[in-house]
Amino acid sequence: MGFPSPATDRTEQTLTITRLCGYDGNYRTIETSAGYAIVNIARKPEVGDTVLISFCGRMDFASVQGKALITQDREAIEGDALDYTMVMGVVTHLLNCVTDTDNRPVI
Repeated sequence: MGFPSPATDRTEQTLTITRLCGYDGNYRTIETSAGYAIVNIARKPEVGDTVLISFCGRMDFASVQGKALITQDREAIEGDALDYTMVMGVVTHLLNCVTDTDNRPVI
């Protein structure tokens, strides 16, 4: 049996997506061309947030600017076009994949 080691207070926890991003049931992971996006589907978007949207049959990221959404192509979605746009969630983290030419992780 013995007594617990005082060194257990100094041990490091393993880093996980859950620990780093606060990932729970309200989050979704979306694969992108650069890596992954962590999206909170329960949070209400505010001005300045980046959101995942569904517009014209495709998924895209946009920035909330007042009563308009500004896409990555710098196109504004506003007015009646917003009726055809669905906000899927607020992007909280972007995880970029870093590899070299041989598809090996880069340290």
